[in-house]
Amino acid sequence: MSNHTLSPGDTTRIDLPSGSIEYTTLGPADSAHPPVVFVHGFLVDHRLWSRVAELLAAAGHRCYLPDLPLGAHRLPWGADHDRSPRGAATLVREFVAALDLTDATVVSNDTGGAITQYAVDADPEFAGRLVFTNCDGFDLFPPQPFRFLFALLGNRAAVRPLIAATAHSRLIRHSPLGVGLLLNSPDPEFTRSFFEPARADARIRDDITAFLGTIDPADLNTVTGRMGRVRRPVAFVWGADDRCFTTTHGRRLAATFADATFTLVPSARTFVSLDQPAAVADAVADIARRRVFTPTSGPGEDS
Repeated sequence: MSNHTLSPGDTTRIDLPSGSIEYTTLGPADSAHPPVVFVHGFLVDHRLWSRVAELLAAAGHRCYLPDLPLGAHRLPWGADHDRSPRGAATLVREFVAALDLTDATVVSNDTGGAITQYAVDADPEFAGRLVFTNCDGFDLFPPQPFRFLFALLGNRAAVRPLIAATAHSRLIRHSPLGVGLLLNSPDPEFTRSFFEPARADARIRDDITAFLGTIDPADLNTVTGRMGRVRRPVAFVWGADDRCFTTTHGRRLAATFADATFTLVPSARTFVSLDQPAAVADAVADIARRRVFTPTSGPGEDS
């Protein structure tokens, strides 16, 4: 078994107004802890969070791991939907609302961090708590060298051969233009599997080009600047060895929130949830114990 393979959980399809997705659940349904919702980034799926979810489930937390339509998904998003970061954020909010997870701790990474910012910009109270691992913010959307790669994948003529070559070649996947920059000791079969849906299905490739064509660094910069409106507990768990989303970037992003902590995690890159899953699980368990203030709560009261 790969070190990143998720223990079997329950996988379900859910049809939402903004698209159909699959999600996996782990942990007791009657948990006394707030639920945990994980938001992955571009060209990965819910398995980014596999070890974190297993640790939390073993400690009694109910975990929800949706496969968002960000390139490694199996259910096509389709041109009838808003295939943009804002559209993905709407999907996340609809998912939380449909499953009545409004007290959830939402944990995000990479492009998923930008999507979560769009979600809380639309509704600052859509979730109970937020945990950000290394992710986009301000106009760093995406960071170099991935702006070049995103431009290529956004080209309809280039996306098919590029996905096929990446799926076929470990050297390409694990290069500084690929997962090799994001993860310590990547597993070849694990990384290849992320590219299989797009390699095999033209509809998934069409979702990729549509999504990438809507990314706007200036728009995210404006949204990040409004994060001070968020009145929820926020934790940052940041891989110290990340050359894409540096520590300086992470601290600057944390400073935009009114109530945020920042924890630097050694020996971890962008995918800190795979490099150091216990650090992320500990942060989620810690923030789950924090009370959430809402405008209807009096001083010192729970939401």
